[in-house]
Amino acid sequence: MEVTKQSPVWLDKSHPNFIRWERARNISIERGRFVKQIIGQFFRLKNQRILDLGSGEGGTSKIFSEENFVVSLDISLIRLKRQKENFFINKTIQANVLQLPFSDSSFDIVILQDVIEHVDNPECLISEIDRVLSPNGIIYLSTPNRFSVINFLSDPHWGVPLISVLSRKTIINFFIRFFRRHEKQRKDIPQLLSLKRIFKLFSDNYELHLMTSFAVNELFKGNKGIVWSDFHIFLIDKIKKLKAHMLIGRISNNRKGFVNNFLTPTFYIVMKRKKQQFEFKTT
Repeated sequence: MEVTKQSPVWLDKSHPNFIRWERARNISIERGRFVKQIIGQFFRLKNQRILDLGSGEGGTSKIFSEENFVVSLDISLIRLKRQKENFFINKTIQANVLQLPFSDSSFDIVILQDVIEHVDNPECLISEIDRVLSPNGIIYLSTPNRFSVINFLSDPHWGVPLISVLSRKTIINFFIRFFRRHEKQRKDIPQLLSLKRIFKLFSDNYELHLMTSFAVNELFKGNKGIVWSDFHIFLIDKIKKLKAHMLIGRISNNRKGFVNNFLTPTFYIVMKRKKQQFEFKTT
């Protein structure tokens, strides 16, 4: 939640990131459809209990509420109010993702969409998710890649180079201090995660399935729910004009190798508990 004492900074038209944030708000429904496309490849999406953590504008919660019971959880009352004004969502709750107000095994699916990088204690977050997730449940995770060359050139949150590889402490002590002083009260300063870090956090208890190939294919088919930063949009347009998208499609993969470690800008991952089987949807 990017909030100052006076008003949410993400609604401040004078902020250098306002256009980026506004674009993300405007495509929240498309983002939700994209998430549904991914999860739907592994899990029957009907009559499921779904928890959308850090639900933001609520587009994803809205999409999943059409055939499931969804709890939209966010720490921002302003965002939850906007959700209620704009969408039908089964239930909205204001809470901290590190202290989930639910009993054990309450949900079949937990959605963690561009949230984990804002949490200063991801181990605690994962412990809470593990607690509220049903034995056969799955986790959907998306988060920017710390070591992506693309993010190094233009950080997905700040829109400037180099920031993506810095620690939260360094960002606060230098970047915020000298360039974004009005945001010094923020409690959600992002620190990006590498693929290695994500696997270290989750792989003891979960099997991780990267969805990079699917995301790349959707991106070049024109899916509007994947990118919203000016730099990424510019880059995609250039790639298409150079007709390089076919090459990128060929080299993209779902393995823990060079492409996903250093090129893929955002990870899309579906996780299941180890020693469990996915419940594939039926037609």
